[in-house]
Amino acid sequence: MELKVFADKTSLGQAAAEQAAAAIRRAIAEHGRARIVVATGTSQIDFLEALTKADAIDWSRVEIFHLDEYIGLPITHPASFRKYLLERLIERTGSPHYHFLDGDMPDPVQVAQRIGAKLVAAPIDVAFVGIGENGHLAFNDPPADFETEQPYLIVNLDESCRRQQVGEGWFRDLSEVPRQAISMSVRQILKAKEIVAVVPEARKASAVKACLEGAVSALTPASILRTHANATIYLDRGSASLLSQPGQFST
Repeated sequence: MELKVFADKTSLGQAAAEQAAAAIRRAIAEHGRARIVVATGTSQIDFLEALTKADAIDWSRVEIFHLDEYIGLPITHPASFRKYLLERLIERTGSPHYHFLDGDMPDPVQVAQRIGAKLVAAPIDVAFVGIGENGHLAFNDPPADFETEQPYLIVNLDESCRRQQVGEGWFRDLSEVPRQAISMSVRQILKAKEIVAVVPEARKASAVKACLEGAVSALTPASILRTHANATIYLDRGSASLLSQPGQFST
């Protein structure tokens, strides 16, 4: 694992996008296509903005999966991750190859199995992830399941996770936030050849400290990223502010 700290979330997003774009170009050059996993949420906006402007990516050769999606939320809802990806990635790049987790279908288990089968059909070249305010990775809230080999799970969302969604402005109050989601499993995320974690803002500082300086534990799910040989965690001064020696990582 490598850690990089930047002055602000804009420069963080640009640097992370440069690494992500290089990974996509390399996969296309080596295999004729790139298979990627994309995170959503407020923390990823600057990163995806920069990535969609990157030069020399043939998006017609990029196959896109997403990390997670709420159960029972229509694609028209502002918080829908399918809506987010359509507007912030797919429509901007014109990529025709994407696989949505439709959490509004009657049987989310079947959705998880169907998209999971496509996900595991070939290796993932690069996964873009974040870290939640409670330390979650995708929607794997603590204590996360570090053992299951299922590519996607049906998970219950804890209250701190749901409150984060309200705090970010996606829902008006806690009662509107779904209680379940489809989430990529921890082990599946770790199977990506490369992981780029984009984690800006001071509100993530406590989670960052717990995940990077505490034990690798299911109680701090994103701590598992420290075990991946090719993971890079991008922070800004705010999210790195509680680390014991954040200055040593500054870029």
